[in-house]
Amino acid sequence: MSATKTKRPFFGHYKKIFVNEFRGYNGKKLVGDIAAGITVGAVALPLALAFGAASVDAAHAAIGIAGGLITAILAGIISGLLGGGSFQISGPTGAMAVVLGTIVSGKYGLTGMFLATFISGIVLLICGLLRFGKLVQFIPKPVVTGFTSGIACVIAIGQLGNAFGVSVTGETTIDKVMCFFSNVKDTDLLTLGLTAAVVVIMFVFPKKWGKYVPASLVSLIIITIVVVVAKFDVRTIGSIPRSLINSEVLKLNDVNFEMIKAVASYAVTISLLGMIESLLCGTCAAAMKKEKFDSNVELIAQGIANMTVPFFGGVPSTAAIARTSVAIKSGCNTRLTSVFQSVFLILCVFILAPVIGMVPYAALAGVLLITSFKMNDFATIKSYFNHKLTDAIVLFFVTMV
Repeated sequence: MSATKTKRPFFGHYKKIFVNEFRGYNGKKLVGDIAAGITVGAVALPLALAFGAASVDAAHAAIGIAGGLITAILAGIISGLLGGGSFQISGPTGAMAVVLGTIVSGKYGLTGMFLATFISGIVLLICGLLRFGKLVQFIPKPVVTGFTSGIACVIAIGQLGNAFGVSVTGETTIDKVMCFFSNVKDTDLLTLGLTAAVVVIMFVFPKKWGKYVPASLVSLIIITIVVVVAKFDVRTIGSIPRSLINSEVLKLNDVNFEMIKAVASYAVTISLLGMIESLLCGTCAAAMKKEKFDSNVELIAQGIANMTVPFFGGVPSTAAIARTSVAIKSGCNTRLTSVFQSVFLILCVFILAPVIGMVPYAALAGVLLITSFKMNDFATIKSYFNHKLTDAIVLFFVTMV
């Protein structure tokens, strides 16, 4: 009778991952992790600001921006240390921003968003413990591609108000489009010009320079300097908390059963988005770095992170392929890269908060518009049409719509 293979105890499994990863770790590798962490932090800063703002409505923009930074910091430490690979960089992403905006503009506002985030963390944790991580490989590629393109469209539409300097409200994407066209006659040309300037800078920014400093950060710095020096009267971020705890956080005393029922579906959506994005990111990154990736451990890490950030006023977190790929290309050796990225962002919160407050929303809109454009996998989409893959084309468009 053959012996059955027993699973290693949970903490023993974690220990093996850490021992293998840090075997032979030395000062040279530490310096490499610090350098990669700073590079990733420079990329993460403008994205944390932009996705944080996109996660809430206009009335709570400052809270959302602070929440984006706080999430990038906490997720970088928690998900980074506990994750299923040595390379994952987590934080706020565009996919989450779409769902969160709907919650915040609804009946339960910020409390509903924080609660949905917490519940999604519980779902992710349970999925990891039940070893559901491998299920993501069964999702068809056209569905993933269409989903990503759909999210990109929604993010871009959500930034039309900030880009044109007009009021854009509504619970659904269609509502926002209709509202935008109703108000487009009131476009502020200065705001639109600043947004266009960011788009141009990011398009013409030399790729070889991008290895050292991200185009998004450069464009934010340039436009902010122009606005401050010229004293342009445009909407800026304003003051943000110089703290790792936001001005609004999850308070369990404010939660009731009706609220839980109301946000449960959103929480499931957030958890599914987090699962898909984190595991696809991990799978792609593992191939880039030629290392193993434990999908179940990653889900547990993402679950713990999302259960934690609401109590600090953060937004949902997931692994981000853009930041993760930057980490790998910058010489990431271990998961300490993610921690050093968070340390860099902490310094930004406490030292650069007044400067960050001067950044105009038009600049953030430009960054998000370019980010939305780059989210589309145009090579894959083109291949569907070139090879006349009818089923793939239908799946792509249905998912996107």
